[in-house]
Amino acid sequence: MIKKYILFTVLFSLLLLNSLLAQSPPVRQASAVLNLTDTLSQIGGELRWDPFFESGVFSFQGFNAAFFSSQRGEEGPVLFNNSEVLELPLPYSDAGELFFPEAFVAGVTQSFRRYAEEERSRFRIAAVVIDPGHGGRDPGAIGNHTINGTQLRSVEKDIVLNVSRLLHASLTASYPDKRILLTREGDTYPSLDDRVNMANNITVKDNEAIIYISIHANASLANPNARGYEVWYLPPTFRRNLLTQSNFTGSPEVMTIFNDMLQEEISTESILLAQRIINHFDSLLGNSMPSRGLKEEAWFVVRNAHMPSVLVELGFVSNRTDAQMMNDPSYLQKFSEAIYNGIVDFINIFERTGSF
Repeated sequence: MIKKYILFTVLFSLLLLNSLLAQSPPVRQASAVLNLTDTLSQIGGELRWDPFFESGVFSFQGFNAAFFSSQRGEEGPVLFNNSEVLELPLPYSDAGELFFPEAFVAGVTQSFRRYAEEERSRFRIAAVVIDPGHGGRDPGAIGNHTINGTQLRSVEKDIVLNVSRLLHASLTASYPDKRILLTREGDTYPSLDDRVNMANNITVKDNEAIIYISIHANASLANPNARGYEVWYLPPTFRRNLLTQSNFTGSPEVMTIFNDMLQEEISTESILLAQRIINHFDSLLGNSMPSRGLKEEAWFVVRNAHMPSVLVELGFVSNRTDAQMMNDPSYLQKFSEAIYNGIVDFINIFERTGSF
């Protein structure tokens, strides 16, 4: 972090020096100024100030404005988000106190507001729905194993709820601006319709999207040696009605075209989400559990959730080794972390590129 700050300071110093050599900053009549308290109040952010370099960085909602102090009345460059440079009257110090020209405060505030408005109009993931499979009267798959004389009972509904809670906590901490939802928070049984309806009924803006993650554990009665994790997505050839006359005002012919386009978009995004999740499974669990790869299937939840959706199988409760791992808190954390990292990758790319 220190090296990064020093590098940033050097680069900005070079930028400032280049500006000074190219054109001496004009000295203007002193304008109205604000003290630090009033400046922070107007900008609405926070300031990091380095007295040695006499430089500072204002931060506001994830955006940054870097500057150097100068003589009263002088103009100079202010660097926004390491990419945009504006010439503004610079802050100056007097008797150990910083003062900020009103034109500087107005310019920084206006730019921050512009960035915030642009950010609000970009494509973003507004909600993540985490669906722990089964629950309540439906235990899901059950595995019973004797290990060193002790009985180990592995119940799918409990395993997936534990992983889902960890995932929910991580996503909530990282994305306070997004809705992170669980289809069940305890040992209850929402129906399959309940689960997908929760996701489909979330209200989002035109530039917002939702992703759906269903978490399960596998079993094989025929082959107790079967083990490993896998991620499923809806086959791209599967066709469904995502648009109806109630939510589309065009002609039936045009609606069919838009429905197919939406279907292709969601299918592509589902595959990319699945790929990123399994990549992190490979990274975190590849040395201890085999990968069964990406697979296609029209599971109820992935075919009825009208958004990018995947179904994750953590491992086989019917396999002794997998069952031990899925009852080990350290491995539950790894399962959760793999899914979390895959979701973060997907969100970063989606929001940076504006969909795929």
